[in-house]
Amino acid sequence: MGIFSSIKNAIFGREAKANEVPADTKTGNAWADAPVTQSRATPVVDVENSLDSMPGADRLNWRTSIVDLMKLIGVDSSYENRKALATELGREDYSGSAEDNLWLHKRAMRELSANGGKVPPEYLD
Repeated sequence: MGIFSSIKNAIFGREAKANEVPADTKTGNAWADAPVTQSRATPVVDVENSLDSMPGADRLNWRTSIVDLMKLIGVDSSYENRKALATELGREDYSGSAEDNLWLHKRAMRELSANGGKVPPEYLD
């Protein structure tokens, strides 16, 4: 499991599993085994609300700091882990600079948004 998966699971919690569709089990009855069209609404996780409700959120600047975001959710925020996260999210030349960390925070927020998170626009740009 990658660093981003750890971040996503910590924020989305059980709601991330709501989209998983159980494997079909055949009964041998043609009527019962006929395909059924189901509409499953994708639950949207309010990322800001989820993070704000975590213990310690009021003492950390998770809205702009990737280090504080990782600390808040209990993911090791070491340089090595941030570099691994940057590589996972498409940046091979991560050096740990302030500019790199800003990029990494915005990129992580974009990925959360792309994976079913409701992320305020100011965290994406």
